[in-house]
Amino acid sequence: MDGTLAYTLNSIAYFSNTALKRCGYRTIPVEKYRNIVGDGADMQVHRMLDLVVGKGAYSEENFEKVRKIYGGLYGAEPTRLLENYKGMPETIRFLKQKGVKTAVLSNKPNSWVIAIIQYLFPKGSFDLCYGQRPNVPRKPSPAGALLIAKELGVDPRDCLYIGDTNTDMKTGAAAGMDTAGALWGFRTRRELEENHAVYLMEKPEDICRLFADGGER
Repeated sequence: MDGTLAYTLNSIAYFSNTALKRCGYRTIPVEKYRNIVGDGADMQVHRMLDLVVGKGAYSEENFEKVRKIYGGLYGAEPTRLLENYKGMPETIRFLKQKGVKTAVLSNKPNSWVIAIIQYLFPKGSFDLCYGQRPNVPRKPSPAGALLIAKELGVDPRDCLYIGDTNTDMKTGAAAGMDTAGALWGFRTRRELEENHAVYLMEKPEDICRLFADGGER
């Protein structure tokens, strides 16, 4: 979701920096969050503290304090400062018109994911929307992706996993799905190439070209 379906960098930076300030730490420039996000909130907060304090220079108590404030702020207002990527709503609408089954898989908490998707996209845009849930390992584990494929009644080999990070490419590949790197997202072309993206897409509309013939790639 982050960096693929929705431009959430300003939102993430706002809540993260607010949490850091409340705990007496310096803030981090928005653009640096491109390489901080992507592996769940716990890892994100660890990376934030690694940057502003130093690896191994903070306690578990320090981490828990920042993490709790960040989660409380984000959970109370998950749609703050969100933006659609240009062309993404039209792309999702095209896929639905073509009968392509669509789903969202994020390492964000499940309730945040649902709130964000409902805010940015019309009802029914996606067949399934899942964030982090109990007993389902986070990406890059393929567990979430495979559960979605099973629930949709499709073979993983018939799925295209689209994302903007190495974590996404690893997740898709581990699930036996083709992968597509979103170059409009938070990470670099090099990162996506090094993690063996099957396709590289410059803009959301490029997704439509893969499905222009009724879903045949």
